Amino acid sequence: MKARLYLETTIASYLVARVSRNPMVAGHQTVTRQWWDRRRDDFMIYVSDVVLDEASAGDPRVARKRMDFLQEFPVLRPTLESQSLANALVDSGIVPVKAAQDAAHIALSAVHEMHFLLTWNCRHIANAEMLRRIERVCASRGFQCPVVCTPYELQGE
Repeated sequence: MKARLYLETTIASYLVARVSRNPMVAGHQTVTRQWWDRRRDDFMIYVSDVVLDEASAGDPRVARKRMDFLQEFPVLRPTLESQSLANALVDSGIVPVKAAQDAAHIALSAVHEMHFLLTWNCRHIANAEMLRRIERVCASRGFQCPVVCTPYELQGE
């Protein structure tokens, strides 16, 4: 059986965007596209209403590209447990209030038993300094936090 992967919004954004002039972002886009070409079929990929809400924002033409790209994936719906876990991540101070959607990504992926959460959000999600605390909050609520990683870290063998 394939591993279950939660595709966070930054991945979809990098896949459909024009190559950035910022060398770091351009590098992330290249790695994301390589991962997509080589590894996507190795996973059952899911998104959420939060991903769809974020992807639909901004420039209407680019938002349409993101939404068209995302339409093929099953959508994880919020539950009382995911909302409670997201609130706990914010209430604990691990995820700031202004990044409550980031807490929702983590909570949805944990509650829906994803194996991986793929993201380029290294400020509030794929952040090594925060991850142990995130894992503890998930565990305290009876959920296992998925492996949180970037496409760099999920290249396979």
